[in-house]
Amino acid sequence: MTITAIVPVWNGRDLLLRLLQSLEAQTQPVAEWLIVDNGSTDGAPELARDCGARVIRMGRNMGFAAAVNRGIQASLTEWIAVLNSDVELAPDYLAQLCAAGAPFATGKILMATDPEYIDATFDVVSGGAVPWRVGNGRRDGPLFQSRREIWSAPWTAVLLRREVIERVGMLNEAFESYLEDVEFGLRCAAAQISGIYVPEAVAWHRGSAALGRWHPETVRLMARNQCYLAALHYSRRYAWPILVGQALWGLLAARRGAGLAWARGKLEGIRNAWRLKGQSSRALDALIRENECLIYGVQSATEFDLYWRLYFLLTRGRLA
Repeated sequence: MTITAIVPVWNGRDLLLRLLQSLEAQTQPVAEWLIVDNGSTDGAPELARDCGARVIRMGRNMGFAAAVNRGIQASLTEWIAVLNSDVELAPDYLAQLCAAGAPFATGKILMATDPEYIDATFDVVSGGAVPWRVGNGRRDGPLFQSRREIWSAPWTAVLLRREVIERVGMLNEAFESYLEDVEFGLRCAAAQISGIYVPEAVAWHRGSAALGRWHPETVRLMARNQCYLAALHYSRRYAWPILVGQALWGLLAARRGAGLAWARGKLEGIRNAWRLKGQSSRALDALIRENECLIYGVQSATEFDLYWRLYFLLTRGRLA
């Protein structure tokens, strides 16, 4: 099995070094480290080259999706590992994912700042076109210890077989950064391509290291890209859940001081969404119903976030 590790980079030199050191320690060898630089100014690409990586320079920050796609185009191996530059992998991370034998796989990603808590497992989407990274912010425990079939993996630290990308296409560059991996997962679901969540594979993630989770630019991109998700994959029957889900997310952003950024993102998303070509399907309807049941179940078993409590209250729980 040959693997290329693709790492989009925009500054974060010290974090990148930690990732490269963890790649060097992998029990499953990586054929090539491919660093795609989005215009770093802190010496990150020079560090990567000194560590033995091949560096592709984009010239400016063109976003996560474009950088990953450029790396995929430049890679030659059967398997591709896409990694955020602020991730650190356990030595057997890639070996565990390889052993799963699935078209794509991801592991249990813990918070680097507090490893007792989950950063990410796998992604699901609600009828409101708002995704949830299952377990985010929850204390690690039995709920997150079992392998399971998944349709959407966070591209924080994912391993994919090249043929998956050949079948469903690369990341949608209209998204730039944020939710592009969720949109890819919805295309996988439509094509009936499933992956595996492997909790034995462990990584640690800083999360939004470049800008911060509630930075206005992060909020703008996420608000816009939620519109793009809806335009590409949702039918009119989701109008009420989308209205509720998007409005509640806007209130959450406003509480964090990013209400104006949310409004800008929404206006941009509505203005541009008509250019996107998508198709809703019965398979996606079934997936969303399944996802909402899963969100409700995990939220009930841990403790409801206010957002999800209000969402299910206002949409009467789950779609019929």
